[in-house]
Amino acid sequence: MSNHTHLRPNNGSSIPPNNSQQKLVASDYLAKANNRRGPINSSGGDLLPSEDSSISDKITTTQWITVAILCFVNLINYMDRFTIAGILDQIQNDFKISNGSAGLLQTVFVVSYMIFAPVFGYLGDRYNRKYIMAAGVTLWSLTTLLGSFMTHFGWFMAFRAMVGIGEASYSTIAPTIISDLFVGKRRSRMLAIFYFAIPVGSGLGYIIGSETADLGGSWHWGLRVTPVMGAIAVLLILFIMIEPSRGDSEGGSHLKTTSYKEDLWYLVGNRSFILSTLGFTCVAFVTGALAWWGPTFINAGLKSHTNKPDDMKRVSLIFGIITMLSGLIGVPTGMFLSTSLKRRNPRADPLICAFGLLTSTPLMFLAAVMAGYNEIACYVLIFFASLCLNLNWSIVADMLLYVVIPTRRSTAEACQILFSHTLGDAGSPYLVGVVSELLKVALSSTTDMSSIVPHETMLSSSSNSSEPIDPQVEFKSLQFSLFITTFVEVMGGLFFLMTAWYIISDKAKADKVICGDLTNENSQENHEADEISSSSSSPSFA
Repeated sequence: MSNHTHLRPNNGSSIPPNNSQQKLVASDYLAKANNRRGPINSSGGDLLPSEDSSISDKITTTQWITVAILCFVNLINYMDRFTIAGILDQIQNDFKISNGSAGLLQTVFVVSYMIFAPVFGYLGDRYNRKYIMAAGVTLWSLTTLLGSFMTHFGWFMAFRAMVGIGEASYSTIAPTIISDLFVGKRRSRMLAIFYFAIPVGSGLGYIIGSETADLGGSWHWGLRVTPVMGAIAVLLILFIMIEPSRGDSEGGSHLKTTSYKEDLWYLVGNRSFILSTLGFTCVAFVTGALAWWGPTFINAGLKSHTNKPDDMKRVSLIFGIITMLSGLIGVPTGMFLSTSLKRRNPRADPLICAFGLLTSTPLMFLAAVMAGYNEIACYVLIFFASLCLNLNWSIVADMLLYVVIPTRRSTAEACQILFSHTLGDAGSPYLVGVVSELLKVALSSTTDMSSIVPHETMLSSSSNSSEPIDPQVEFKSLQFSLFITTFVEVMGGLFFLMTAWYIISDKAKADKVICGDLTNENSQENHEADEISSSSSSPSFA
């Protein structure tokens, strides 16, 4: 009896969950795949078609429109996420909260975001993705709007947590739609366009948040811009955006869904996925801490060495512009390096990511140091450090898509979000805030500040941000706590270097499954062959 159970094809419509324990096999697909692509290459190179031999000879208007809608939603996604960072000082003064509580605002958002990401990843691999995304955008828009009317910090924090639920539905699914529309260099380019929205949206979040709050006379107005844009996005998703069949661009629409348990075991055994996720976790940790505390830290540095009054609005504007520019240059630069260098070295993607993190490390350290001496030098260093970090965004997404088969990509995206945010930006803003509060106490007791600010006042400031505190202590406490990010960047670079050992064999295995060449019977044989291949190969920078 055949080991393979016939399942309904996954054409993007709603289908019941599949609990089969069988593997992905199509009895008649291998011949069709070979006719379309030619012989399968077992040397570790590309098995799937490039844009020159793909099913579609050109990018259609509907494909462009779909990518534009996804980019628009991703833009407002990150605008919404970092609007609060641009008005954080006003929120702290209004609710009278400490740095630790301010960092907790971002943490509760990311915690709910990462908890629900696996749920939407499971749904995204099995049900209609348009409806899931539309529901998520509706939820985050409504909760953002309602949160702006809250007058109690506990309720405000609760609504921020619910915003994370809505955003999780979109972030886990959108990249998989792009992967089903494009393949090869086209996919890399479209992902680069898509991930433009992260730095650009983050920068706009700082600017729009602070400027709208200033125009409206209250920080609450800063949170009422993205909900309007979210309503427009829901209509675009439901009535204009298309949803391709899973694996359609690679000719893998024959693939069937498997049980969630099988999906997870597959990802656990995918070494490139695990190691690149660990590296991306370090990226998320650093960007989360910098995005949340960057304007506050620079503003504290200005007050510490210039004795100027608070200028958070101007700092947020400049920081937002720097964030956008570094993304506008960094994301396409990463994509260009990837598509150019992979011709000579198939391990180029993880090596570029490692280079970005390791190069950013000294720049980030120097930026933290110079914030207390020279504002312009600090901004320049932050720009180049952020540019290096932005090399990673589209490359990490592309790596996930080509080492994971189409019917498990939403689950993979969800697991990467869960892990990277759990150990990354879910905790980094809160950790930096808590460490800075502890350092305030230590610094106030070891420096001669008692003649300026009473020691009791400094201690009380850790629980009530409205109390005065010496600017030098405030700055130094944030500076030392942000030094944590430099150690994390080094760890991330090492994880990406380790990814380079396995990227070729893991990509080849995924390509074979898509081509219908990897069955239950020979999966163990391929696994052993991959072990031999990876042990005899080493990453090269050439």
